[in-house]
Amino acid sequence: MAGPVLGPGSEIRAAIRPNRCLFRARAYLWVMTVHFPFQNTYSALPASFFARVAPTPVAAPRLIKLNRPLAAQLGLDPDLLESPEGAEILAGKRLPDGADPIAMAYAGHQFGHFVPQLGDGRAILLGEVIDKEGSRRDIQLKGAGPTPFSRRGDGRAALGPVLREYIVSEAMFALGIPTTRSLAAATSGERVQRETMLPGAVLTRVASSHIRVGTFQFFAARGDTDGVRKLADHVIARHYPDIGMAERPYHALLERVVARQAYLAARWLLVGFIHGVMNTDNTSVSGETIDYGPCAFMDEYNPGKVFSSIDEMGRYAYANQPQIALWNLTRLAECLLPLFAEDKEKAIEQAQFILGEFAEKFTTAYQSGLRQKIGLFTERDGDAALVQDLLDAMAKNAADFTLTFRRLADAAADADDDSVRAQFTDPSAFDEWATRWRQRLAEEPQSPAERQAAMRAVNPAFIPRNHRVEAVIQAAVNNDYTPFEELLTVLSKPYEDQPQYATYTEPPLPEQRVTQTFCGT
Repeated sequence: MAGPVLGPGSEIRAAIRPNRCLFRARAYLWVMTVHFPFQNTYSALPASFFARVAPTPVAAPRLIKLNRPLAAQLGLDPDLLESPEGAEILAGKRLPDGADPIAMAYAGHQFGHFVPQLGDGRAILLGEVIDKEGSRRDIQLKGAGPTPFSRRGDGRAALGPVLREYIVSEAMFALGIPTTRSLAAATSGERVQRETMLPGAVLTRVASSHIRVGTFQFFAARGDTDGVRKLADHVIARHYPDIGMAERPYHALLERVVARQAYLAARWLLVGFIHGVMNTDNTSVSGETIDYGPCAFMDEYNPGKVFSSIDEMGRYAYANQPQIALWNLTRLAECLLPLFAEDKEKAIEQAQFILGEFAEKFTTAYQSGLRQKIGLFTERDGDAALVQDLLDAMAKNAADFTLTFRRLADAAADADDDSVRAQFTDPSAFDEWATRWRQRLAEEPQSPAERQAAMRAVNPAFIPRNHRVEAVIQAAVNNDYTPFEELLTVLSKPYEDQPQYATYTEPPLPEQRVTQTFCGT
């Protein structure tokens, strides 16, 4: 059950115990030498947007992994971050100079049920930096201790979920899918109570922002139209500055978020990714994949596949993800209605028109991606049916999603279908489809070698298979991080063959199968 709802402004500030937290923040600052070039804007918004709260120091921080290329991109010194002082920052024991730590307020629909206050219950935003490409990026600690939004939780994170998010978010980045990223993982030297006692850890997460559909819902649920407007203006300035001077900027904002979410949902489906908990508070208005809880990649293709232990009704199953994205966007549109027009009916009509564009944008991105996956680079009548027939055959024959498409790239080059046929329990199901596929390929201008290279560039050989991720976590719990490092190495080049790591392409054996994933909160 949710805790009592905090109103905006003074009620949030009163819940922070400011003397203790501010004293702790001041105590950190004077000893720091590691520099973060913070330029904070979200913490300059009204007090109703967040609670000021410092991380709770951990007992004995130890850095597990620093993402050195990302650190350099953010303008940070990787060598300093790998020092003991850097480890203390990345575990929340010290604050870097210029940090303005806050827990963000937001609401959300969780499995369709609205909760008027959620907020960062175990995450603390340290601040924002401008990276080397000129983009503003949030730096947030996840597992940094309780906040006013913790709802009786401990505010901590266990080692397993931290490693899972690090692995999967960085795999998504390497796959070319919009995502938050992982800057660092550190152990806390403490244990956290879940079903059992587990090692504690902290993830340093980087995002274009942590603003969610649920952030808008927080203000809309309170009838705070001014708060919705200020938030919308902030999002436009940060993510979509070119529409700031548009005749109808709030309409344009919804259009942009619709387009990005449609594209994101298509990209998820094209690699077999299942988010697992597509609540509105886990839907980023920047269009990035955020909050890797019970996420997973499919092995065998199954449109109804669910891994999340809490998704008992299959609301967020693989094939449901596009329609859930639209459902979440509809909740965003509801929040923006007062900014669209004074006449509510007119505002609804305008919002419905924009939401109506989702289906076409998703279908265009998804069908284009599917054509590329089977080696078609022009569009012809019947292409969508051809791809769907393959997917139907895969579902009926328990074909591995990733390997089927990867092996198809090889078959497109040398006409040897054996490696693809081996993915089907009844290989003849592929044979019938392959005849029509090769007839269609004959209408394309590419040479076999060109086609194979193009297909390999969109069909990964390596994904973070669940059994591999679980094996990494189990080894790490026993203080062995070698499998973690190796898996990260493999996943950093998902479209390359990497013969030395060929076993990482293989689906799990029956005894290795992971059928459920968990949030870790």
